Amino acid sequence: MSRFLFFLTIFLQAVISNAQQPGPSPLQWKDLPSLPDDVGFAGAYAGVSNDALVVAGGVNFPGNAGPWGTAPKTWYDGIFVLENPSGSWKKVGRLPHAMGYGISLTTPEGIFCLGGADGTRHYNQAFYLNWKDGRIATTPLPALPVALAYASGALLGDKILVAGGTSAPSDTNALNRFWEFDLYKKQWSELPAIPGNGRMLAVAGAQDGRFYLFSGAELHYNAATGAVKRNYLNECLAYNPVSKTWKRIADLPNAVAAAPSPAYAAGQSHLLVVGGDDGAHVQRVTELREKHPGFRNEIMAYHSITDTWASLGTFQGGKTSVTTPLVTWNGQLVIPSGEVQPGIRTPRVIAGSPVVNTGTFNGIDWGVVAVYFLLVLGISIYVSRKMSASTDDFFLGGQNIPWWAAGLSIFGSKLSALTFIAIPAKTYATDWTYIFANAMIVVVAPIVIWFFLPYFRKLKITSVYEYLAFRFSKTVKLVGSLTFVVFQVGRLGIVIYLPALVLSTVTGMNLMLCIILTSLITTAYTISGGIEAVVWTEVMQVGVLLGGAFVSLFFIAYASGGFDALFGQAGDAGKFHMVNNGWAITEPVLWVVLAGNFMTQIVTYTSDQVVVQRYLTTPTEAEARRSIWTNALLVIPATLIFFLVGTALWVYFKQNPQLLNPIARTDDIFPWFISTQLPAGLRGLVIAGLFAATMSTISSSMNSIATVVTTDFFQHFVPHSNDLRRFRFARYTTLALGAAGIGIAVWLVFMENNSIWDQYLKLIGIFGGCLAGMFVAGIFVPSINSTGVLAGFFLSAVLLYFVQANGWVHFFLYPGVGIFGCVIFGWLVSKAFPRLS
Repeated sequence: MSRFLFFLTIFLQAVISNAQQPGPSPLQWKDLPSLPDDVGFAGAYAGVSNDALVVAGGVNFPGNAGPWGTAPKTWYDGIFVLENPSGSWKKVGRLPHAMGYGISLTTPEGIFCLGGADGTRHYNQAFYLNWKDGRIATTPLPALPVALAYASGALLGDKILVAGGTSAPSDTNALNRFWEFDLYKKQWSELPAIPGNGRMLAVAGAQDGRFYLFSGAELHYNAATGAVKRNYLNECLAYNPVSKTWKRIADLPNAVAAAPSPAYAAGQSHLLVVGGDDGAHVQRVTELREKHPGFRNEIMAYHSITDTWASLGTFQGGKTSVTTPLVTWNGQLVIPSGEVQPGIRTPRVIAGSPVVNTGTFNGIDWGVVAVYFLLVLGISIYVSRKMSASTDDFFLGGQNIPWWAAGLSIFGSKLSALTFIAIPAKTYATDWTYIFANAMIVVVAPIVIWFFLPYFRKLKITSVYEYLAFRFSKTVKLVGSLTFVVFQVGRLGIVIYLPALVLSTVTGMNLMLCIILTSLITTAYTISGGIEAVVWTEVMQVGVLLGGAFVSLFFIAYASGGFDALFGQAGDAGKFHMVNNGWAITEPVLWVVLAGNFMTQIVTYTSDQVVVQRYLTTPTEAEARRSIWTNALLVIPATLIFFLVGTALWVYFKQNPQLLNPIARTDDIFPWFISTQLPAGLRGLVIAGLFAATMSTISSSMNSIATVVTTDFFQHFVPHSNDLRRFRFARYTTLALGAAGIGIAVWLVFMENNSIWDQYLKLIGIFGGCLAGMFVAGIFVPSINSTGVLAGFFLSAVLLYFVQANGWVHFFLYPGVGIFGCVIFGWLVSKAFPRLS
């Protein structure tokens, strides 16, 4: 045994050291047309207006002679426009003054310009520059209360935040003041000051709902000599606009004063800083003159989730510029002109395009995935040969599914790709506040068993919404069935899109091709074997999925120094924080998490055909009860595994920030680790687990939707159809659902979601809460009639719309609003109209 552990340790060390290699540069650089000036400008204003790049003003030394030459420092007011990257610059107008070193930011209303200097004074004016119909327009805005130059600013939502700078050329101290300009109200307000001494020439940035201030320089006045000296800073700060507080964050390894600003917001959690001045040669500028080596050419990346800095290599396009804005244009970051040595400008305009990096997926990995698909195919073929051409077999498996298989199937159908990807991403980015969400199924299981399951079994229904017809009316049943179908078809697109995105990231395959292949394979075995094929493949898929997640957790923990180091570092950072105290209704405090997810589980386990259909596949009610408990008890360890994976990923990338993908979304973190750090074979196993999660959810949804459409709609509108015709209709419906899922998934490709899990939970609340309310009303409130329950359903849907639109409650509580709204409105209407039924 000791020998085995020794060789296992050697193997893991080998594969980990081989995996931990930083990827290629995230940016590919190319030159755009140079500015039509032989020297170029420092301190220019720049931005994008109506898809055109605009550069205005600035300062230089004619002939690029530098401050030691005979030509005086000259300020400019010219405005230049480049309408497309392959076009030519043209001069289109003038600024209000010859000026530079102000702030310029691209906004929806135009290029916001603020302050600046002209060598004799600083300005406080603000204005928009707009390029439209071949003309440049200047629109005045309210002036800042003080004159300002050499400050830093960034756009955060609908606010422009401005920090530091100086208010006059003679200043001997930089400002620590901080302002906000509201783009809609068009007014200035002063915010809490920057902690510590003031700073100028800092790099601003906005990411993840916060304003960042990196590096810069302090000014120190020597009264004896009358000299003003710069102290270059590597200190960094973050401002939270919600709490209106500053926080010291990780320091830069070196100062990056005057680097192009604002920093480039890459992905959902990175800010990139290109170059900058570290002050290394500040005392030798006059001595070095033209021999000055220039400024730093390193590209630094700040990661807001792990609070770390990492070097992404060096700028390969020559010397980097400082004292110039950084502009995002056509998806590229653009550095227009600027200063490449003290006093030396450049007319060069350079653009960096984000590089989409893919992982490695080799023949061994494809072999593992192929074995998984062969198992799926074998199960499908075996089940399809014994399945009769009847709806009873296609929808209920002849009620011959053993309780343990039904329980694993319930578990597998709800353990989707959303679980596999988005839960680790959520805990990686935040903490364990959501840990009690899935655990509430243990509380809900007895309620389902005692109150709901007996009705579902005794009525011998196939679709759970048939209960609504027995209790209320056929109209209520159709409304409930339609609600389920609308929700599940939308969900189908999400659970197809997510794994296709992962496979594309891992293998470099085309995303659209991944979507189509995943959908076609799953649709094929769902059509051929019905619910029994779905259940038995899910039994196998649960093992593959949990096995892949568990192995990944072990590997990440080992690569991070072991479980002791993982728990220690994560615990010190508060990553295991579970409980937010308080009684707020709009925040994920403890009572909101518990109450909201209690209602969410009620929705899922009482009114979701995907789950309830499994209750009906077992031979007896007693076995159905066991299946419910099997699922409930499996949820706890599975939740712990996936939460630990997310926390382990945070520890790993906290230790290795250079291995992050700076242009990726937060939800891509686990796929990125899989594709770049796991060894061959193990990578294939985890991807097979992802396929398992995806295919179990897709197949469950398809079969359940087909069941509801056939039982509640086709049989209702074609009452004289025989069972064989309904069986064939169910298969054709499954095929159509596969096509619909592909279409929705393709649409999702073009949507931007901050957290797909959050979006999914919001969707459950809106679509599911009102539906579950009809079941709760039917079982617990006998006085509610069909008119009342329909009125309650629609009124609670309207209520939910306004609740969500106005943010009155946290989205965890949406299901509760839907359930109680339906019951209360239904009871009131039933009391008002007791004879309408």
